[in-house]
Amino acid sequence: MRFEGKVALVTGAGSGIGRACARRFAAEGARVAVVDLDAGTARETVALIVKDGGTALAVTADVSVEEQVRAAVSATIEAYGRLDILHSNAAVLSRGVYGRDLDLCEMDVEVWDRTLEVNLRGAMLFIKHVVPRLTAGGAIVLTSSVSALLGDTDHAAYGSAKAALTSLTRYAATMYGSRGIRCNAVAPGLVLTDVARAVMTPERLAEKAAERVLPDACEPEDVAALVAFLASGEARCITGQTIVIDSGTTAHRPEHAIRRSRGD
Repeated sequence: MRFEGKVALVTGAGSGIGRACARRFAAEGARVAVVDLDAGTARETVALIVKDGGTALAVTADVSVEEQVRAAVSATIEAYGRLDILHSNAAVLSRGVYGRDLDLCEMDVEVWDRTLEVNLRGAMLFIKHVVPRLTAGGAIVLTSSVSALLGDTDHAAYGSAKAALTSLTRYAATMYGSRGIRCNAVAPGLVLTDVARAVMTPERLAEKAAERVLPDACEPEDVAALVAFLASGEARCITGQTIVIDSGTTAHRPEHAIRRSRGD
């Protein structure tokens, strides 16, 4: 119960990694603000937390809109009286945006802009509005990606936004460390969320399996365990860091992206 008496706000918490993190915080005693653009999935996450004996609040917000971010933070404070942890996890992964994030020479500008609006501006806005109200010793965890660290043949907008989050992590850690506020990021590789399982072909899953050095791909709960650690007092001397969690995918020299780029 590392978070007994504390309050956590998790964005993108209606599904996938965000849902797993919200449930992990609640399981360890936190009261959780479940923030998502989709009100229905946010309520589903809250229902799961309540079913497990936890306490949670569903908040609907577009993380790229400042007024909605401000309102989400205020709703959390109004409901629970404090805020101790921010996990900024929201990302745009829809077919209309992520699915069109392909060749740079053919990319529509709105795909680039929307990707940065949600993945990068959203994190900045929550940091802006959470930090002044965060309790002493509060923690921020951002969700970056191994896409921030490696080039590939698609998803340049997504990777660029995540790379900027890695830099934002260091800046926030430096700006607010004197207040006792820590900021770190996690950089997952393939995570077998429901969405990933639905859209990835068997061939693509096999390719991903060949890229990693460990037998198993990460599950959302694996990332949640890392996020919870970074948000806890056990990580009190860790700040400004981006921790990779990818079953060893980036631990060795990559080959598959090169093969795809050459058409092999």
